[in-house]
Amino acid sequence: MRLLLKGARIIDPAQKIDSPLDILIQDGKIAELGKDIARAGKAKTAGETKIIDLTGMVVTPGLIDMHTHLREPGFEYKETIASGCAAAVKGGFTSIACMPNTFPVNDNRSITEFIRRKAAEANLANVYPIGAISVGSEGKCLTEFWDLKDAGVVALSDDGRPVMDAALMRRALEYAHSLDLPVIQHCEDINLSMGGLMNEGYYSTILGLRGIPSLAEETMIARDILIAEFTGTSVHFAHVSTAGSVRLVREAKKRKLKITAETAPHYFILTDESLQGYDTNLKVNPPLRSAQDVEAIKEGLTDGTIDVIACDHAPHARTDKEVEFEYAQNGISGLETSLGLSFSLVHEGTLTLEKLAEKMSWNPARILNLRKGTLACGVDADITVINPQLKWIVDIKNFRSRGKNSPFHNRVLLGGAILTIVGGEIKYAAPSLKL
Repeated sequence: MRLLLKGARIIDPAQKIDSPLDILIQDGKIAELGKDIARAGKAKTAGETKIIDLTGMVVTPGLIDMHTHLREPGFEYKETIASGCAAAVKGGFTSIACMPNTFPVNDNRSITEFIRRKAAEANLANVYPIGAISVGSEGKCLTEFWDLKDAGVVALSDDGRPVMDAALMRRALEYAHSLDLPVIQHCEDINLSMGGLMNEGYYSTILGLRGIPSLAEETMIARDILIAEFTGTSVHFAHVSTAGSVRLVREAKKRKLKITAETAPHYFILTDESLQGYDTNLKVNPPLRSAQDVEAIKEGLTDGTIDVIACDHAPHARTDKEVEFEYAQNGISGLETSLGLSFSLVHEGTLTLEKLAEKMSWNPARILNLRKGTLACGVDADITVINPQLKWIVDIKNFRSRGKNSPFHNRVLLGGAILTIVGGEIKYAAPSLKL
């Protein structure tokens, strides 16, 4: 069966399209993009074509999250690849790149192949494994980059364990560059952040919680910018959270260095002030920062300093979060709320719809070297349909993810995915959408 999507506003930053158009999907690919396809007689044998009226909706290339934790293998009680993919398509994501902090760590071919096999069995979202930079993510010796790439990884990262050894990071950037593999760095100097529980500042003082200074993040970003400049290679900075980090990345880009960066919704929605209730669902790494940092993150999104919005989906079981703040695990279950939270940037005028699509689809595809993020004819029909006026309440009981750890429970959001198509097949449709 072919699908014909009609009546929607089509936004494709890669092709600079923002216009009401129809989309014809055939054999899992984008077959045609144009005005009044059916009425012009271009959709032959209309009886075999399923027509979906999307008047008033927005259609974008399938959203891509380049920073997801799927937990499997090893931590299936938190999340499985199948449950994570179910959460992804409900949240509007057609593709996700999963971090290597599994158990065992994804530092070899067998784990990468296991992840890809499980993703194929789930048959929901596209899953792209990210391999570890160092064996066991211990920061001592490099993994076999070529073998990991051959097995299917699209990038390299030690995720929540930063590469502290500058010489090892230099070798990683040089080796990965020769294979055209992006390196994603978790920016944290653990000597500066050691033992910290939240952002260092006024609220950490009054709450009696040991602080993590913004310097811990900024020092690592500054170091890796210098290494990338020296080696002539690229580096991608995960979950940027401070004003100083935005400034450093902005200055590096002005010098035409190959630097890219991402942030997550909680870093432009929440501040450290919200921790006054000691809610462990707000415990993340890097920590929630100050109001001034939030404004700087938004400015970085507006001017293009920050390339990507990634949700940093970190699902946990209740036993990981319902403990004293000091012992709680870091992270937010974010795949199902990321789009709705990010849409607040559109409603407040920080980003246009085109820029939001760019940061949640085209830019992640470009950084990860994926042939995704566009609605060009001939590419896989990965499509997200958004209702920009959908008013909904976050309810963790309805999460498809096993992780219910969200500080946004009961929050009212405006804007969300109502239809997710992967490879020409409908993988999620909102109950309100009559198909």
